Amino acid sequence: MRIWKRMLFLVVVALVATVGYYGYSFYQFAQDIQEPNVITPPPPDGGAATKAAEIPHWDGKDRVNILLMGVDRRGMKNSGLPRSDSMMLVSIDPVSKRYDLFSILRDTYVDIPGNGSSRINAAIVDGGPDLAMQTVSQFTGLPVDRYVITDFEGFKALIDAVGGVDLDVEKNMYYHDPTDKGVYDINLKKGPQHLDGNKALQYVRFRHDATSDYTRTERQRKLLAAVADQMKKGTTLIQLPSILKEVTPYVQTNISMMDMLKLSSLGLDLNTANPGNYQLPPMGMFQESHRAGSVLIPDVDQVQAFIQQAIDPASRKTDGTEAKDANNSTPE
Repeated sequence: MRIWKRMLFLVVVALVATVGYYGYSFYQFAQDIQEPNVITPPPPDGGAATKAAEIPHWDGKDRVNILLMGVDRRGMKNSGLPRSDSMMLVSIDPVSKRYDLFSILRDTYVDIPGNGSSRINAAIVDGGPDLAMQTVSQFTGLPVDRYVITDFEGFKALIDAVGGVDLDVEKNMYYHDPTDKGVYDINLKKGPQHLDGNKALQYVRFRHDATSDYTRTERQRKLLAAVADQMKKGTTLIQLPSILKEVTPYVQTNISMMDMLKLSSLGLDLNTANPGNYQLPPMGMFQESHRAGSVLIPDVDQVQAFIQQAIDPASRKTDGTEAKDANNSTPE
């Protein structure tokens, strides 16, 4: 009997220690990524720094929209404000356990509140992540008040931390990047393979084909879905503390620790097999123009109607496919 009591005591101690270890790791991560790890918006007009926009309380039941931004900080100081190299809006429905990914083409020409019209990826330069969220919200018609930013090195660190991802590379990809002495060259072979952080970054950056940014954003959504699926695996969850430690220096967000806990719990139940997968603006809902360079001028009303249909459960068939043509294919 004493042996069993002793074993039970050891098991309880082990569980408490494990929970404490994971809890502390998550707490430290949540605190650290609230800091300006990636970009530090300058004070407006040289004055005192303004307080970030207040984030509405999330009850864990309503749809939540998070703006994901990948920035290229090469050649810039930490306080610099690079344009976002990629913008993606993830819209999560806690009720249906479904999420939708919307890639926003960076040449989309939109109104940036208080700054006139420009490419949408200039919003973060004009006013940091708060203005980027406001601009995307105005463009999509969805309330966007949470963001996550990372850079090239952060992306590579995340992929390496989860052990890489298995992906079918659809074509040979090669590009010599004249900057950084070839560190960011792209050289991938066609076919199924296991991508580490460096190769995964090459995959999502490649845009030197006939359809340029259209297929690049499609690849970004494809890889993000693969990472989401990888993160749900038990071995990855066991590695969570080390994953958080690896990516902390490269991630910046305004998501509170409580909301992170809710999102983490929800993430385990999300259907990662068949996410909504869309390009904004969709084909046929913009005009190409050469004002301020080559840009895409969207029909904002059409785009917002498209988004509402995409996230509406009633527009989907019972087998999970779209009830109507989602028009999320890329041009030939």
